[in-house]
Amino acid sequence: MDQRLLLMHQAMLADRPRTRAYDRALAQTVEPGAVVADIGAGTLALSLLALEHGAGHVYAVEADPETAALAERIVADNDLKEKVTLIQGDARVAKLPRKADVVVSEMMGNLGPEEDMSRVLEVFARKNLRPGGKIVPRGLTTTLAALEFDDEGWGIWNSGFHGYRLDAVREFAEQRAQLHFFQREPRLLSGAVPIADELRLDIVRSGELHAVLGCFTADLAEGVSLSNFPSYPGCNWAVWIWPLRHSPVAPGDAVRVRVRRPAGRAHARLATEWRLDCAISRGKGE
Repeated sequence: MDQRLLLMHQAMLADRPRTRAYDRALAQTVEPGAVVADIGAGTLALSLLALEHGAGHVYAVEADPETAALAERIVADNDLKEKVTLIQGDARVAKLPRKADVVVSEMMGNLGPEEDMSRVLEVFARKNLRPGGKIVPRGLTTTLAALEFDDEGWGIWNSGFHGYRLDAVREFAEQRAQLHFFQREPRLLSGAVPIADELRLDIVRSGELHAVLGCFTADLAEGVSLSNFPSYPGCNWAVWIWPLRHSPVAPGDAVRVRVRRPAGRAHARLATEWRLDCAISRGKGE
């Protein structure tokens, strides 16, 4: 089995705020005896939580054959063959033996939409969710914001390293997306704007523009959400960073952004394949 997949699931299971958020959401949405569909079931964490909250049966849909085989082993080891049915294949073409009362999934990438979760759930639910059934999460929003680092990440290449200049490194670093775990709180220089093909980030405070930050927020259930920014201890998601030339900015300036989505589903799944074209507009009204 691909060891990278095992390490990914290891990190996700160790992310306690993630697990607690889904636990709370499923406690709200799963009625006793409910039929639940777990999309992108992996090592069955959400399936097991659904059973804990009274689900009568779970259909666990997993596209990756090796992961599905591992999930079958977990079902057998826990004597759950009467409670959990594994379906190996693409959720978009799956047809359940009976309609689900709840569809649950956790397929958020570091940027949010890389695994096309919203579209996958929409297609699956159209065929397999009973009228009035519920989907967890209820929505997924990706936002972009202008950012100033606090002497880390792309922001470290400046003239402030004990009074010495390190900015020459910028000439050798390629402009491409990076994934970052913050060690210190950054400064947002603009508000967060939902991602679109073209958008504008209005600068609201003076600072040095280092990058555009991308992050997601999943609305799981009433009063329950999950986001990778601001981050939290143990978060398994990095944030998405598009580095820019270090530039002083002030209120009235704006960063005009065009989003370049990668072509092809395989590339779209990689957050580092997403690109931005950015330009700074100076002064109000420009």
